[in-house]
Amino acid sequence: MHRVAITGLGCISALGLDVASTWAGLKAGRSGIKPLTQVEGERLTVKVAGQVEGFDPLQQIGERMVDFTDLCAQYAIAAGREAFADSGLDLELDAKAARRTACLIGTGMGGMRTLDEGFDRLYRKRTLRPLPLTVPKVMPSAASSQVSMALGLTGPAFGVTSACSSSNHAIGEALWMIRSGRVDRAVAGGSEACLSYGCLKAWEVLRVMAPDTCRPFSKDRKGMVIGEGAGVVVLENWDLAKARGARIYAELAGCGFSADAADLVQPSPDGAAAALADCLEDAGLKPEEVGYINAHGTATRINDRVESQAIRRVFAAQADRLAVSSSKSMLGHGLGAAGGLEIIPTVMAIVEGVLPPTANYNEPDPACDLDCIANEARAQEVGAALSNSFAFGGLNAVLAVKRAEL
Repeated sequence: MHRVAITGLGCISALGLDVASTWAGLKAGRSGIKPLTQVEGERLTVKVAGQVEGFDPLQQIGERMVDFTDLCAQYAIAAGREAFADSGLDLELDAKAARRTACLIGTGMGGMRTLDEGFDRLYRKRTLRPLPLTVPKVMPSAASSQVSMALGLTGPAFGVTSACSSSNHAIGEALWMIRSGRVDRAVAGGSEACLSYGCLKAWEVLRVMAPDTCRPFSKDRKGMVIGEGAGVVVLENWDLAKARGARIYAELAGCGFSADAADLVQPSPDGAAAALADCLEDAGLKPEEVGYINAHGTATRINDRVESQAIRRVFAAQADRLAVSSSKSMLGHGLGAAGGLEIIPTVMAIVEGVLPPTANYNEPDPACDLDCIANEARAQEVGAALSNSFAFGGLNAVLAVKRAEL
């Protein structure tokens, strides 16, 4: 079984168009959640979102690809290119290396902007002919296809969709592919561009949306806030990464997957705890070796309570010594992109010894009795960290990251 190195990071988020600006914002506790401007809000109850600002597709991905891609794929291409360049890999891999490189991009919704536009043309404007490229732009695998084409990757490439666990499932699957020797490296993560009128109206009727901002684990939390963007990592066979002199951020040490098999929308502490426990076992970690968890932390009443219960169940007394925070307090909930966005601060927390805070935190909730790093980042060295994703349908995925011991 091969060890797996994390050698490249890339992201597009509500806090910036690259890793540096996103990480700087997270460390500062700066919220990217702002009044909604990308969608006409007159008929929307939702008034805030974690919107990507200043993204120019022509500049980010080039004119040739713009007409063939939904914004979801465009974010993925931009983040994938950043991660690949950051890894130091040759942008023109030879045929063998390209064939030995996988591309797995998760999404929960796919090309929602294109879908909305198509429905608007068909049902409101009564246009009889949809846009010609609607199907290849909407399909959930479009982001993975487009990233593989943008980077010239000819190994296994497919989309992963498991609602809000999509990115973690994609990264975890890539981990297993490299471990087993199926591939030598992978570009993996997730992307979402779900700030469309139809998508937001669908979320409204679930009655889980906050009217103001996202306050994970805070007693006065009122619900989640939708975000968008993409987060992508480059993973490599550890020995091959060392041989080429790559900078290794950290080791992707393990993953744990589970299904609640209980309820479509109500999470279960049993399923979440199973994924956490399996992740620790897969990574060869003891509870006391984990210093930080980047929580799923959606800021809904039930999700934060259930996640807290699951963490306490697995970590027992060690839970009192764990630092926990939710990046969704600043990025919004990226749905299928959430895990991809959140692996970035999980890795950087280990690299820099700085734990990002839970922003907008006002008061402790006895039902969420964890150390939630309220409002201000904390300087603290950690040797290992987890990143949680728990999705509708009871689909759970947890990743474990360890300090790079060369």
